Amino acid sequence: MGDWRDRLRGDPLPWLLEGSGPAVRHLALRDILRRPADDPELVAARTAASAADPIAGILAAQAPDGWWSMPGPGYSPKYTGTVWQLIFLDQLGADPANPGVRRACEYVLVHTQTPRGGFGAWQGRARETPPPPATAIHCLNGNLVRALVGFGWLDDPRVQRAVGWEAAAITGDGEFAWTASTPGPGFRCGANYGEPCAWGAAKALLALARIPVERRSPAVQAAIGAGVEFLLSRDPAVADYPMPPGNAAPSSSWFKLGFPSGYVADVLQVLEALVEAGAGRDPRLGHAIEWLLAQQDGRGRWANRYPYAGKMVVDVDRPGAPSPWVTLRACRVLAAVG
Repeated sequence: MGDWRDRLRGDPLPWLLEGSGPAVRHLALRDILRRPADDPELVAARTAASAADPIAGILAAQAPDGWWSMPGPGYSPKYTGTVWQLIFLDQLGADPANPGVRRACEYVLVHTQTPRGGFGAWQGRARETPPPPATAIHCLNGNLVRALVGFGWLDDPRVQRAVGWEAAAITGDGEFAWTASTPGPGFRCGANYGEPCAWGAAKALLALARIPVERRSPAVQAAIGAGVEFLLSRDPAVADYPMPPGNAAPSSSWFKLGFPSGYVADVLQVLEALVEAGAGRDPRLGHAIEWLLAQQDGRGRWANRYPYAGKMVVDVDRPGAPSPWVTLRACRVLAAVG
């Protein structure tokens, strides 16, 4: 394995592989041990994960048409609506070939994409019409593009439109129509009072970085570069990114490592995004890596301090307890940076 585990207070890998359920085992084999897609152990773990909670429970709650909670764009209710299930299933490592996953992808593409390509956070009652362009936002578009690319839909023209929306919204290139939700380039967001939003930037960068290097257009490359520079413009361990007027300190959510991830980001997710974008060895990450290492317990594990407990279709972790999911997240980053 490598020297990255020498920096831990214990070796969590046996716990991830043998003591934390098939979904965690599947992703530890895939992402930490780097087993190929046809490896028998990996295939067996992925199959077992599909038959067990939380993946099985989420899919069992899906309506036959592909939605959860109520038909329509699926942002509401948090966090049992359709878009959240697709985002969470991706983070849980659900099988892209699962019929329920494929129905969910198609449903989101039909019902959640705005006419200009970005995915819209349209809240409230069930609606059959797509959300208007003014509802498209970086965090949701990033989360859904990442999930759809991970589930194998990159070549779908609708996903390409969402990728194009994201790149243009970041760089401002082309004839992009700004709205109250996305009022300008560089991750500006109406929910952040028009200031650039680092939560949205982390989601957007994770989405674009998931596109294979050889498939990235010049516009996507430029957007990735802008995302890297924005997230490195501050020390991620301090997270003093632009805030709404009157905020004296960054949101405490930055420092509560959790799983799964909705629209909120934490310090670790900034590290994940920068690592996937190829900036994992940038010296400006040194403080954040040390901060991450300081959060582990005496056995090399990390706790879930933002677990969405009681808010999901199927709970994933016990709040505050050592979490295989957060530990997996941390180990991915530490293994990548060495």
